[in-house]
Amino acid sequence: MSGILENILGAPAWVVLTVVGLVVFAEDALFVGFVLPGETAAILGGVAANRGQVAFQAILAVVIAAAIVGDTVGYEVGRHYGGRVLELKALARHRDRLEQAQRFLQRRGGWAVLLGRGVAFFRAVMPALAGTARMRYPVFLAFNATGGIIWGSVVVTAGYLAGASYAAVERTIGRDAALIALVIALVAFVVWRVRAHRS
Repeated sequence: MSGILENILGAPAWVVLTVVGLVVFAEDALFVGFVLPGETAAILGGVAANRGQVAFQAILAVVIAAAIVGDTVGYEVGRHYGGRVLELKALARHRDRLEQAQRFLQRRGGWAVLLGRGVAFFRAVMPALAGTARMRYPVFLAFNATGGIIWGSVVVTAGYLAGASYAAVERTIGRDAALIALVIALVAFVVWRVRAHRS
């Protein structure tokens, strides 16, 4: 993991922007969130911005745009292929959580799209569920864009602040120790999010 982080944190700006944008996009458009949460990539983008590899405004714009466009693609997938998507084998073991997400969508409508962005599982499936439920696209877009802006701003800023901590550790005890500390922090963050989602 430290090797991967070192490669990302040493990559040119266009590579960082491309990788972060693709992961955030794919999380919602292609259900990649089950494997690699987009927020992890967005946080790494914020760290890279703090280190001066990319402009903060650039990574923020890429994350927000990728989140909104990825959700829109997920919505269209649900709208056109909803029943078949929900029957995918990859989703079979998540049946209870899918039903929970569907009930949440029925109760809250567009607010479920916005609030669901804070939970990795909901973030990955809610756009497709909204499309399957035939939510009107202007309603979906309004809540999707608002959620994308809020979520993108929070996670990229969190990464930027984490980058400041990384820089302080690097100055004090060296680059390798800083990478290890960052790996531990990211793993702890992901474990915390997984436990929160399950509860």
